Amino acid sequence: MHNSNRETMAGAMSESGSEAVLDVQNLNVAASGKPIVKGVSFNVRKREIFCLVGESGSGKSVTASAVMKLLPGKSLRITGGSIRLGDTNIVDSSERAMRDIRGNRVTMVFQEPMTALNPLMRVGRQIAEVIEQHNPGTPKPRVRDRVLELLDDVHMPDPEAIINVYPHQLSGGQRQRIVIAMAIALEPELIIADEPTTALDVTTQAQVLGLFRDLQRKHESGILFITHDFDVVREIADRVAVMQHGEIVEMGSADQIFANPQHPYTRALLDAVPHGQPKDTGPGREQPILAVRNVSLTYGNTKGLFGTGRITQAVKNVSFSLYQGETLGLVGESGSGKSSLGRCITTAETISDGQIHFNGVDITRLKGSELVRMRRKVQMIFQDPYRSLNPRQRIRNALIEGPVEAGVPKSRALDRAAELLELVRLPVNALERYPHQFSGGQRQRICIARALAMDPEVVIADEAVSALDVSVQAQVLELFEDLQKRLGFSMLFITHDLRVATQLCNRIAVMKKGEIVELNRADQLLANPVHSYTRALFDAVPGGNWATCHNA
Repeated sequence: MHNSNRETMAGAMSESGSEAVLDVQNLNVAASGKPIVKGVSFNVRKREIFCLVGESGSGKSVTASAVMKLLPGKSLRITGGSIRLGDTNIVDSSERAMRDIRGNRVTMVFQEPMTALNPLMRVGRQIAEVIEQHNPGTPKPRVRDRVLELLDDVHMPDPEAIINVYPHQLSGGQRQRIVIAMAIALEPELIIADEPTTALDVTTQAQVLGLFRDLQRKHESGILFITHDFDVVREIADRVAVMQHGEIVEMGSADQIFANPQHPYTRALLDAVPHGQPKDTGPGREQPILAVRNVSLTYGNTKGLFGTGRITQAVKNVSFSLYQGETLGLVGESGSGKSSLGRCITTAETISDGQIHFNGVDITRLKGSELVRMRRKVQMIFQDPYRSLNPRQRIRNALIEGPVEAGVPKSRALDRAAELLELVRLPVNALERYPHQFSGGQRQRICIARALAMDPEVVIADEAVSALDVSVQAQVLELFEDLQKRLGFSMLFITHDLRVATQLCNRIAVMKKGEIVELNRADQLLANPVHSYTRALFDAVPGGNWATCHNA
């Protein structure tokens, strides 16, 4: 299906000609004299989706900022090369000229839509502002008609109602659609999309990728799409350039790159994509270490002076068991209740109904010192490692804090911290460094070490790899497996990515609107998903018929 789509797009492109809307030649960007982008050359044609792929630090986002001429002048600057937008030399354009070019001829869609939207302004007014700023004097009825047309173009339901809502009243995917509507408002020659789907659920991501394909067919714009996810590239790209350490190491059509990658780095990125090869069935089914029975969690109330009058049932009558040494995946979209359920298990949330048994004891009834002891045995690893660590605290303090508070002598806790760093494959001298001195993947390893410092029996990993580059993600997943084999803990792995879940987990529970709709062994779920929602999640994974490919 994807190949036929690409052929259709390529045909449309050839009909309109292969004229480049963007031509970058020998671009060099430096930070304080240190080269960041080195001799980069590529072009983007009309009605083409050109993907620039690479990991964090590869230079792809710096390249995009250079095209917009939005590099911070004192820290980053263009030191050579040319950037031509049609007949305009961006490098030589004044800031005054760029103010007219940005939004009018080239626009950008960012990863996090809330950073691009004013939370205090209705979304219809924000789209209208883009039109009015570049076309002053346009009659208000015509502006309103254009706003409604744009909302329809990005498939927003009921545009007449949507124009009057605020960003916080929309889902993440809907907010991204509003940003895309703003980006295409003036029919720009070039749209730069910088990781626009990274923060989205798999089904929402599929919808936004579909929207980009629709825009490609309907508009003349070229699209420069920046991503680290090769499955996204497989879904939408016409041509691809792979960046590493500021250089383009390989470039070609999407078909060429996937069928016959030439550069070792390209092959490594493709190999790092989760391929959904399920683990074995896991340990035997004896007494579960964790038993969740008919658990419900309700937010809001209608009683009392400050009653909201609004009830939200985040978790509805959920039951499952977790066994010794097992990894159970909890999969679902944002709002499905999976993270709320994880907080219930750590007792960070007080359940409304049901029981949670840890080693046969109902933890919902524990108080005082008994509750503290239980919490030490159930540790959580969060999505954002930087926010999980105190930026003013050395790593050694982060690793020994919990054990010392539990009564472990400081010298012994320090020895254990050094052992844990070795376990998570970091050097011992990392103990004296601060969080900002590490990469995102290294910080996540530190957070794993901190969780293991308490010798937990259960680890809850809440979207612990979703913010990482694909190769770093693969390393952390391998690390989880290795640590689990060595230390024997059980793990509840919360994720929205079925690819990751089927690769790491023994069994998978699929959540929708607070309920578990399907629970099965990973290999059986991959081979024969029963519930329509599970099948929809598999279908939404970028890269075509992913589940079918891996069943073959």
